[in-house]
Amino acid sequence: MAREPLSVVVTAFDNAETIGACLASVRFADDILLLDSGSTDATVAIALSHGARVHVQPFAGYSAQKQAAIDLAAHRWVLLLDSDEALPALAVERIQAALVAPDVAGFELLRREWVFWRWQPDRARLNHYVRLFDRTRAAMSGHEVHESVRVDGPVRRLDAIIDHYGERDIGGRVDKANRYSSLQVRDRLTRQPRLLRLRMVVYPSIAFARYYLWRGHWRGGWAGFVAARVHAFYAFLKYAKLYERRMSGGQRHGHGAFETERRDD
Repeated sequence: MAREPLSVVVTAFDNAETIGACLASVRFADDILLLDSGSTDATVAIALSHGARVHVQPFAGYSAQKQAAIDLAAHRWVLLLDSDEALPALAVERIQAALVAPDVAGFELLRREWVFWRWQPDRARLNHYVRLFDRTRAAMSGHEVHESVRVDGPVRRLDAIIDHYGERDIGGRVDKANRYSSLQVRDRLTRQPRLLRLRMVVYPSIAFARYYLWRGHWRGGWAGFVAARVHAFYAFLKYAKLYERRMSGGQRHGHGAFETERRDD
């Protein structure tokens, strides 16, 4: 039995270092769509060399940009990837098998993280996200950061792993924590969590314990320890910036802290 035709959609900005591996890993797809937000490096040229359809539009925010890419897909079934992700061969086989008469509206895929100088340990907990879905029954969540696909219908987890290369060094991960915490503030302005000072004091330690102990990154040696510390710092920044916003009466300070600061994935 033939599988459902598949569109792979990717959003990008100045991702020449990773986009080639990403697109090469999905050459099996019936349609590859890259939505670029104005790259100044070789991202677009590399995408075209891999047979991708390329569209360009100004960056509209993580969630909105990905929704725009999904809307440009040629087929009903969509695989959504970031520009620094790639599919191992086994994942390709399992995705193709899942698309033979799929009986759900979407599939969660697992994601394996590159942590500074090594892959996360095999026994560490893998995050999972809806990435393969029927786009007529799905839409992006609309969040400024940590956006996700929301599916109207049943979802099943697929035993298929996405490799995520992410930030290659500590400085890059700290920069991301700073950017994302600012975007988290904008997401939370309408909700304003209570007890911000207590959260600043307590929650970073909880975040460290969850990442390092519960998720098993202690198995990753010093790479896991450093990643857990940066994760705890990110948890602290989210609440510290909300507290700063509250104490300043909602006035903006610094250099565009509440603007969308990053246009790649």
